[in-house]
Amino acid sequence: MTQKASAIGRIRGRWSAHEIDLDNIDDLDILAELLHDISPELAVAFVEEDDEYLGIVRVEGDISDPRVFLSDHRVLFTSALADRLFASALPPVGRRGLDDDSDDTPAGGQPVGDLDLLADLGTDADTLLELITEEGLLPADVVTAISERAGCADILDEIGS
Repeated sequence: MTQKASAIGRIRGRWSAHEIDLDNIDDLDILAELLHDISPELAVAFVEEDDEYLGIVRVEGDISDPRVFLSDHRVLFTSALADRLFASALPPVGRRGLDDDSDDTPAGGQPVGDLDLLADLGTDADTLLELITEEGLLPADVVTAISERAGCADILDEIGS
């Protein structure tokens, strides 16, 4: 199983990029604390697993609750990592439709969480939905597109190489 997590942090208008070791992250609260350590102003984490989904966590300032987005709610039932990090912060979802391939379900599954968590960074809800449902785009490609819109793709590329 391949897990990858990275974060971008902004302090006084300057971005930094960080790799996150998920082995030491037991839950969303610990991840949020780590993000606050990265930047007390604004930090965004991107979590990927086996190219199956993208989880995004945003913390800023002294707002205590992180904002969370998950590209496919189905992974809450199939991934221990997704369940550990995201389930407590997302509205409850039933197992109904987990195998549903109906036309009203996006190709990548049903997203859940805060669709607007990146709007002020150049990726509004509609754009985020387009990115996660575009056929052929992997979670890493979505992260690249988001970081380009935020103006920090170069520094995020440095830790990915």
